Amino acid sequence: MCSICGMIDYFKKPSEETVRQMGLTMKSRGPDATEDFCDDTVALHHNRLSVMDPKNGRQPMTAFFKGREYVIVYNGEIYNSPELRKELEPYGAVFTTNCDTETVLWSYIIFGNECPKKLNGIFAFAVYDMHDRKVFFARDRLGVKPFFYTEADGAFMFASEIKALLQNPKVSRKVDMMGLWQLVFLSPVTLSGSGVFRDIKELKPAECAELSKNGLKVWKYWELEAKPWSGDAKLAANEVGELIADAVRRQTVSDVPLCTFLSGGLDSSVLTALAAEIYRKKGKTLATYSFEYEGNRENFKQSLFQPQGDDEFAKYLAKWLMTDHTVLVAPNSEVADCLLPATDARDFPGQADIDSSLLLFCKMVKENHTVAISGECSDEIFGGYPWFYRPEMLYRDFFPWIHDPMGRAGIFRDDFVKPNEGFGVLSGEYRKIINGCPTLPWDSDSMRTSRIATCLSVGYFMTSLLERKDRMSMYSGVEVRVPFADHRILEYVYNVPWEIKFEKGVEKALLRRSMTKYLPDKILWRKKSPYPKTHSPQYRERVTAMLSDRLDKKGILAEVIDRSVLESVLSGEDKTWFGQLMSTPQLIAWLIQFDYWVEKYNVDFEM
Repeated sequence: MCSICGMIDYFKKPSEETVRQMGLTMKSRGPDATEDFCDDTVALHHNRLSVMDPKNGRQPMTAFFKGREYVIVYNGEIYNSPELRKELEPYGAVFTTNCDTETVLWSYIIFGNECPKKLNGIFAFAVYDMHDRKVFFARDRLGVKPFFYTEADGAFMFASEIKALLQNPKVSRKVDMMGLWQLVFLSPVTLSGSGVFRDIKELKPAECAELSKNGLKVWKYWELEAKPWSGDAKLAANEVGELIADAVRRQTVSDVPLCTFLSGGLDSSVLTALAAEIYRKKGKTLATYSFEYEGNRENFKQSLFQPQGDDEFAKYLAKWLMTDHTVLVAPNSEVADCLLPATDARDFPGQADIDSSLLLFCKMVKENHTVAISGECSDEIFGGYPWFYRPEMLYRDFFPWIHDPMGRAGIFRDDFVKPNEGFGVLSGEYRKIINGCPTLPWDSDSMRTSRIATCLSVGYFMTSLLERKDRMSMYSGVEVRVPFADHRILEYVYNVPWEIKFEKGVEKALLRRSMTKYLPDKILWRKKSPYPKTHSPQYRERVTAMLSDRLDKKGILAEVIDRSVLESVLSGEDKTWFGQLMSTPQLIAWLIQFDYWVEKYNVDFEM
């Protein structure tokens, strides 16, 4: 894993110094090495986190073929690299390292613009064809790895993170109303392709692009398809089990220490059980980590979304699997202190302490491990959220995980947010998304609902969680792999009838059935429990004081907030406003992040 950035200018030599400064802002993503490439058209920069073949694989990497020279900067992991190498060698590919960067480069050289279709993995990369003076870009199918771009002063720039692009003084820091509406209504989710800032765009998941003197051409190389399916529940469970096991097998390959994040919930337990078996066969012991907050044992409050704490289950399974387990405990003061670094990591206000705690945990993990496996993407693929089986949540004209669309927007002055207009625009965007979901004419109502819920969850809710995982982990130089994001799993499960996926009204029943031989019943049939949050009243007191301090400084928040509404929120009962975990303490923390972000990033709102 790494960071990449670059500048392409067909009218004048790109500024190598500017690109180097862009790269320095992302040094945490690649602390092991930093290198550049520059000619009269293209400047590239790469920060490397060494995971595969640490002694080799330096980037930017160059290859020669039939008298032509190609240069790549790449961020990611390719899990079918061995098979691809065997396919490429008969065409003349010559490999000098064991690094998958070289596999990606030769895939482009041999297959051209079709190369992303060949890759199984998580990736964002740019390949420069020096002969034709064109640059090819691609991002993985589900958007695990980031890719942002912009144009300014005649030059095209790209980077793994927004902060790098903003290093160029020619790039505007303006946030228009669409960007503001995304922040106050949807954050941490953003509309696909948006970089929040007016002039910054995101290469969407499963998109690639080509830049030449004729301009930029962007297209999709992969899309989810609705297809007829035949079989029964037993066949589906067997197929799913094999796909997941294969994904874990591929993703446990690493030349540096690897661990898993084990919450004791179904998803992390599935991956840990499979990884532990692989390690046992090699005579090794898998390392696992679970996360807890200071004071949660005393202050935990049962709810519909969190019926149980995780700690008991994580310890139980770690003992059952005989892993080397560590429980990491986050002090509430440090979770609060990390709110601002978490904003820096994400480049805009995100999930408050849900972000900052993960950033803190990854910092602890980095002390002993560089690679981790985590359970994201399962709920979105297998139907773990209530909007999969509650149509009234899906067809209410707004994103179903936003429980109170006006709740956060209403804290701001109407003339700043224009909430009614913003709600209408985003409702329209939402309808476009669900109307564009691939279905079949003969789908049952439940199947159609599940397909729409999958498209929506995979394309939006899941991408925000993947973004969180990438930014918070890479901030400490930790690479997190997500086996459930293997596109083959999504392609298969998408077409399995909902009655099999939700057998007997059990969420993710198909996943549970596929893993019966790997997990004890106590874990296999445990009710879903999301990433934990702090329940400590001391945390709320801390962030409330921090918010008061920021308001006293008379920054942007003091100017645009409606004090009476804010006071009502602070004095009222906890109210869920995003997802399953974001209640009043997290809202307070988000407001702190918002104020800090505007100040730190010198944001210019375009009213």
